[in-house]
Amino acid sequence: MQGFSSAPVGEGPLPEIPASGMRRIWTWAVLIAVGGFLFGFDTGVISGALLFIRHDFDLNDFEQGSVVSVLVLGAMAGALGSGRIADRIGRRKLLGLEGVLFLIGTAIAVFSAGYWTLILGRLLLGLAVGAASATVPPYLSEISPPRIRGRVLTLNQLMITIGILVAYLVNLVFAGGGDWRAMIAVGAVPALVIVVAALWVLPESPQWLLARGERGRARELIASVTDPDTAGRVVERLDRTASDARGPRRAGEHVLLSRRVRPALAVGLVLAAAQQFGGINTIIYYAPTIIERTGLTASNAIFYSIAIGLINLAMTLVAIRLIDRAGRRALLLASFGVMAVTMLLLGLAFVAGLNSVLALAIMVVYIAGYAVGVGPVFWTLIGEIFPPDAKSTGSAASTAVNWAANFAVSLVFLPVVGAIGEGQTFWIFAVISALGFLFALRFVPETKDREFAEVESDMRARFGT
Repeated sequence: MQGFSSAPVGEGPLPEIPASGMRRIWTWAVLIAVGGFLFGFDTGVISGALLFIRHDFDLNDFEQGSVVSVLVLGAMAGALGSGRIADRIGRRKLLGLEGVLFLIGTAIAVFSAGYWTLILGRLLLGLAVGAASATVPPYLSEISPPRIRGRVLTLNQLMITIGILVAYLVNLVFAGGGDWRAMIAVGAVPALVIVVAALWVLPESPQWLLARGERGRARELIASVTDPDTAGRVVERLDRTASDARGPRRAGEHVLLSRRVRPALAVGLVLAAAQQFGGINTIIYYAPTIIERTGLTASNAIFYSIAIGLINLAMTLVAIRLIDRAGRRALLLASFGVMAVTMLLLGLAFVAGLNSVLALAIMVVYIAGYAVGVGPVFWTLIGEIFPPDAKSTGSAASTAVNWAANFAVSLVFLPVVGAIGEGQTFWIFAVISALGFLFALRFVPETKDREFAEVESDMRARFGT
């Protein structure tokens, strides 16, 4: 059941959505995806802030890693808990609560007087980031018609990349004075936008309303982008689809253990881990640190890292254009291939002592490969591969594993680099990206223009079940 669809994924009941209705849907989608923006901003801003925090608070390598990774630890908990809360209170209310948590975490981090206060602020920000990362994809999926669903879901990744780029630009603005508190404080603005939008602008998911028996509100919401007669027919079809999907099956987290959901869960969890163990956040979090180790100053390192943010944004825009044309699977395979090759070359650049410009160029190509495929396709797929009764919990479980892998990489990256060297560390990421390519080739189905029954059948065949 996707958006206003009468079928689980593919077929749409609306012959044509009026332009005014489409504008309203895109407005909702952009505001929901501000959660993705904060995901990107709060994970990216620390890359520049850390260059100055480590001196102010006299942090060693482990403490620097923990300032980065504690956000990820909080995100794991936030993602795990969000599925059940979203099903209980609704997507809109949960998004508003996440905005409040973003505000509190930002305030504590900005006014922190030492290492442990900063850790607390980053932990709260992590809870908000993790909950938002698990809430936004299913929310976007449930308010979007099938023919634009891929683009709407990719909007989440676009906003993540915009958030990262804005974080880099903010870092550059305040780098001259070393004002890391101001860098972090900028995140309060989008957090306030989420709170205001949840209170006065965003609708509730029609699927959630129907699951709660609120057919009148669901019909009114759908009518606001179509017309009353069409809305009535859509609600009837959604009711039938939801009833067929639920049947005697289990609900909540237990549904993930059922045989019919295991292939989708395996795809979601493996891609979640591969996306992070492929090395992306070593570039996002530590780009200035990596570039600084090639001999550049902190300010210059922050400036050059903006190139990474720009290419990340540009290639995500390319992905938005391609994802409903080329399909998810082709982009995923091409992306893993580029990531494996560029990580191999980046490791070689460090081992051979090549100049910083070449290392930066390889990082830019790596980001381009990631941003056009693995980055957005993962978030799109977890909104498409799970059945309706497992959508929230499946998305939450996949997101939690994604954050767990993120935590592991961000915590140990600097110590591992210190133990075996930059080049050898990047070669590990190259091997993992190659394994991700092989997994996607064998097990990941195409979801473009397909109903859920087709996607599910394809996955079952690939897993031999």
